Amino acid sequence: MEGLLKLKRRHFNALTVAALSMGTCSTALPQAAQARPAPQNPVILVVGDSLSAEYGLQRGKGWVALLEERLVQEKVPAQVVNASISGDTTSGGRSRVPALLRQHQPTHVIIELGANDALRGLPLNMTRENLATMARLSREAGARVLLLGMEMPPNYGTRYAQEFRELFSTVAKAEETALVPFFLKNVADTTDPLKLFQSDRIHPNESAQPIMLANVWPELRKMLPKR
Repeated sequence: MEGLLKLKRRHFNALTVAALSMGTCSTALPQAAQARPAPQNPVILVVGDSLSAEYGLQRGKGWVALLEERLVQEKVPAQVVNASISGDTTSGGRSRVPALLRQHQPTHVIIELGANDALRGLPLNMTRENLATMARLSREAGARVLLLGMEMPPNYGTRYAQEFRELFSTVAKAEETALVPFFLKNVADTTDPLKLFQSDRIHPNESAQPIMLANVWPELRKMLPKR
C-alpha cells in the first residue's frame, strides 16, 4: 500500500482406467470400490496490499505469517497463499483474482483491499463494485470469503469516512461474506497509535501484527473445519 494514513483513529478413477486397459467388459465397479474424493485441506488465499505484504517488516513477521503459525498451533491443516502486493488497489485485486483462483483453487479467500482506493481519491462506487466482484468470483469458485474492512480518519471528511466504512458491510451483506468491520481496530484507533506504526507513521509495525491477526482470527476460525 502506498500509504495507509496518518491515523489517529486501518486436487477418473484409477481403478476404472486399469480395468479398461485389461479389457474388462464391464466398467462398473462395486459401490464400495468406487473412489471417493478425499476431503480437501483448507487453502487460504490472502489478496491484500502492504498491510498484508509485510511492508517494512522482517520477513515472517507480518500478520499472514503469524496466521500460518496460529493454524499450526490450532492443528488446522491449512495452506496459506499470500498474494498481497504493496500499493495494490481493488482494481488491481479484481484483475488478479481470476488467475489466482484458477492457480490455487482456494477454499477460503481473505480480501484486504480498499485503503489505497481512498488514498487515491477513487470513486467509492468503483471500490464497492470491485470488492463485490472479487467476492462473487471467489464464491463462484467454491471459496468462502472474509472481507476485511478499513476506515479513513476524520480529516477525509465525516461523510466520506462514513460512506467508506459502510461500503464494506454493504458488500459483505450483498455477497454473503464474513466481515471484519475494522482490520486495524486497536491499532489505528488507540490514544497513542503512533507507537504501533513504523517511522513513516503510515504502516503498522511488528508489534501491531499480532493485534491485526487477533482481529481476523475469530471470524476466520468460524469458517474453518472443526478439529
